Amino acid sequence: MIENQRIKEAETALKKLQEEVYQHKWRLHYHIAPVANWMNDPNGFCYFKGEYHLFYQHHPFAPKWDSMYWGHVKSKDLVNWEHLPPALAPGETYDKDGCFSGSAIEKDGKLYLMYTGNVWTGENYDEELKQVQALAVSEDGIHFEKLPENPVITEAPNGDIHPFHFRDPKVWKHDDLYYVVLGSKTMQNTGQVLMYRSKDLIHWEFVNILAKGEGNFGYMWECPDLFTLNNKEVLVMSPQGVKPEGNLYHNLHQAGYVIGELDYEKGILSYGDFQLLDYGFDYYAPQTMVDPEGRRIAIAWMDMWESEMPTQAHGYTGAMTLPRELELRGDKIYCHPVKEIEKLRQAEVVHEQITFSGETSLEGIAGDCIELDLSLRVHHSSACGIRLRVDEDAGEETVITYYGDKEILELDRNESGKGPGGVRKTHLQLQDQMLHLRIFIDKSSVEIFVNNGEQVLTARIYPGENSTSIRLFSDEEIEIVQLKKWDLKRSI
Repeated sequence: MIENQRIKEAETALKKLQEEVYQHKWRLHYHIAPVANWMNDPNGFCYFKGEYHLFYQHHPFAPKWDSMYWGHVKSKDLVNWEHLPPALAPGETYDKDGCFSGSAIEKDGKLYLMYTGNVWTGENYDEELKQVQALAVSEDGIHFEKLPENPVITEAPNGDIHPFHFRDPKVWKHDDLYYVVLGSKTMQNTGQVLMYRSKDLIHWEFVNILAKGEGNFGYMWECPDLFTLNNKEVLVMSPQGVKPEGNLYHNLHQAGYVIGELDYEKGILSYGDFQLLDYGFDYYAPQTMVDPEGRRIAIAWMDMWESEMPTQAHGYTGAMTLPRELELRGDKIYCHPVKEIEKLRQAEVVHEQITFSGETSLEGIAGDCIELDLSLRVHHSSACGIRLRVDEDAGEETVITYYGDKEILELDRNESGKGPGGVRKTHLQLQDQMLHLRIFIDKSSVEIFVNNGEQVLTARIYPGENSTSIRLFSDEEIEIVQLKKWDLKRSI
């Protein structure tokens, strides 16, 4: 089969760059990234036969977006990941220009991947394309065969639904039926999500337009994901074209969620306001799954479209966030790094009850592949924070600042090294004057979990190898209640 030949060719191309990429200074040590070349959206995130599987959009022949394959990693613990051969390659008439994003589901002891087959029908990729939905199946979760019944959804429904932008199926089972949501837009370029149902995964019935944007809600909703938390339905999606509002929506595209109630029979979701899942720079196309413990876990692409990606010059680009457990409190999702990440900790350093003003650095608190757990007691009027990946001689730093009088948390990467700069801000009201930051630094990334997951800010940064210092600062006297630091072992 042509797909099998293409997978072999992809493996050969990746192996040529594997060692060079693995040793590169910006190569992440405990985040999922490709062996080499291009990665974007997470796909098919699932638990199958005792292991976690994550697939992803992958171009194995160059560090740029092109004809999409499905890359593949697996893990027993969400932390230590093993690279596998690509799972899907384009080759059929319905997917010859790409196996686009999708999801996974187990049925009768087999793993099914549902994905979008893409064909370009002209040179204008925004308008001249044909998208369908297809299935591939595996006994072992590694080797997949496309179904002869493909494509299983051949065209978009009639009505105010764009006929060509029709992608990213997320499939699940509810009672005795299978359901899938698809990203879509109207003929007038308003984002929406479509819902289908099936008895067997092969024959699908269109139910309804599940949800549609109103106001500043973008021109296309990509990568929808619908699930239940605390007896409420959550629709996660990645709307394109949302315009900035104050401190919000300053990335090219957004990723967030709405909470509501789903009428399964009518296929209509009644929902509230859109909320972001991440307030930083680099977070897109999140996908979730339920693990054997019942946790709802999300992984997202840790990059952003049309951003400068300095690793491209070194044969690789793209990465995933840490797996995050989602918890619904009221009508807000809190995000926590999965507890398994603690397996990577070593060489703990602890400082407690230190009062200071101005700037300070603490013994043993430095590094470029570490976890920090910081609790500060601050004043309402103070501006305080932490400078990461500092090299004074090179003028490099990544700065997190809390402005007490404004109740604003700011992430500034304008001096972070190579790559894009910028500032992201989010409103943050403290309880009892306590600011808690759990920070993960990994060679060319930083993830900041604020106040036990109330907010998260994620950024790719590309500093020099000497940018390892860490310093705390405040314009008034404040207290470091506790600061813990661990080096983190390499896991992929």
